[in-house]
Amino acid sequence: MIDTYLNDRRIYLKSVRYLWMLPAIIVLIVFMGIPLFNLLVPTLSMNGNPLSNYLTFFESNYQVKVLIRTIRVATIVTLICALLGIPTAYYISGLSKKWKSLLMAVTLFPLLTNSVVRAFAWINILGQNGIINKLLVSTGVLDQPLVLLNTEFAIIIGSVYLFLPTMIISLVGVIDSIEPETLEAAATLGANPLTVFRKIIIPLSIPGTIIGSILVFTGTLTAYTTPQLLGGNKNMLLSTFLRQNALTLGNWELASVVAFIMILITLVVNKLLGLLAKRVDKRLVGEPS
Repeated sequence: MIDTYLNDRRIYLKSVRYLWMLPAIIVLIVFMGIPLFNLLVPTLSMNGNPLSNYLTFFESNYQVKVLIRTIRVATIVTLICALLGIPTAYYISGLSKKWKSLLMAVTLFPLLTNSVVRAFAWINILGQNGIINKLLVSTGVLDQPLVLLNTEFAIIIGSVYLFLPTMIISLVGVIDSIEPETLEAAATLGANPLTVFRKIIIPLSIPGTIIGSILVFTGTLTAYTTPQLLGGNKNMLLSTFLRQNALTLGNWELASVVAFIMILITLVVNKLLGLLAKRVDKRLVGEPS
């Protein structure tokens, strides 16, 4: 009797739990599932091969160059943010609560600024009459100003400035969770600070690095304002190419194809980084103590 009651009670609680999830499921279906389906339908050809629109995209050398440039920029930005984010997060984690709060607020400040304002700030820095060129020309280092604006370099610099705080925030929490006794034990055994950072901090911060890398890569892949204002039409990425076809040329079919290619790239990268995280976790667990 008691077992039957407990079993019925367990089934009832599971049913109630699923009912609480129902509103969220409905919202996802209405505001994400249906729009994505309506976006997917125009990309499928009804005559012959349904994927012919996607094949046509890859037959264009220009569109393939845009795709490769986008992946290259997103990858470089992710690597730079990881290289800068890990030591910065480690430094912030080692500070007192007062200074940590202050530096976290400074780190978050760029995220509170409008993306257009950030991009125009970099235009003033990288432009022909910008701060860098004026400094180099006035000091006699260069006779003519460098072409820094409307280049991949400008997009990378602007994107790193935009997404580095995201990487740092992802890492600070993970590094804070590392037990101080672990670092003290390493120092007691004769490890210098560089060895501690290389052998302990970096491996244990990999989960945060993976999360930050997913956020940075996805953000760079889909960002529009920074590539448009700093890269221009000569260095178009998928996001700016999508907007040009949708709003300027009115080619919504190609724009939908580009959108789903971006979604596919995001899913593949997330899956690969997830597999990498699992593989690293297994290696860390399997290492002899």
